[in-house]
Amino acid sequence: MALPLASAPREPVAVPAAVRALATDDDVTPVWRNQLGGLTFRLVGAAGTRYVKWVAHGTPELDLAAETARLAWAARYAVVPRVLGSGRDEDGAWLVTAALPGRSAVDPAWKARPDEAARAIGAGLRALHDSLPVDACPFSWSAQERADRLDAAARERLGPIPAVDRLVVCHGDACAPNTLVADDGAPAGHVDLGTLGVGDRWADLATASMSLGWNYAGDHEAAFFAAYGIAPDAERIAFYRHLWNLG
Repeated sequence: MALPLASAPREPVAVPAAVRALATDDDVTPVWRNQLGGLTFRLVGAAGTRYVKWVAHGTPELDLAAETARLAWAARYAVVPRVLGSGRDEDGAWLVTAALPGRSAVDPAWKARPDEAARAIGAGLRALHDSLPVDACPFSWSAQERADRLDAAARERLGPIPAVDRLVVCHGDACAPNTLVADDGAPAGHVDLGTLGVGDRWADLATASMSLGWNYAGDHEAAFFAAYGIAPDAERIAFYRHLWNLG
């Protein structure tokens, strides 16, 4: 099984000069590290709370311009971070967003209540899929396009693509940390939409349910699928998890 792609920093993090400049007098806290090299910082000051994503040059997989465009589009239909600014210098690129209410579904408070967290993730994903209009979405997350980006050996291992169950606008990285949860357990919003696009809903369902095992003790998939309102589809789950791991 693939490892989760990001986690809270466990060691000291050097704050890039651009983030320091953006912060001015704000308190700066590193809150997330992506294994591809991306960092997320929380800035807290008199004007409120902001988040800054920063990636070093040379990490093209982390396309902040793509995420900026997707956030701007999705914000018309769903609760996602509002873009406050972006930029780049000789060291890297950054994206600044406003904070949303709620806490990540992998906050310690929710890791201690994993069934409730799983239900919030499932309900939040269903709400996202129901609210984002497929016909108006200019972005793709189709299995065919993702498969076409694999090398020949990986594409052969993947096998045939299942027929589409239902096209939705997929989150694209529906892992547990990317759902925000309100104090009452209701889904409060979504973050990290850099690969949002139209695809089969099982692309998100398979990844989200797989990520529960990375983040919570025990098996909470039943709570997740019940909250989404669907029975697990073993064939599509296996395919889309395999595609995720190969990608």
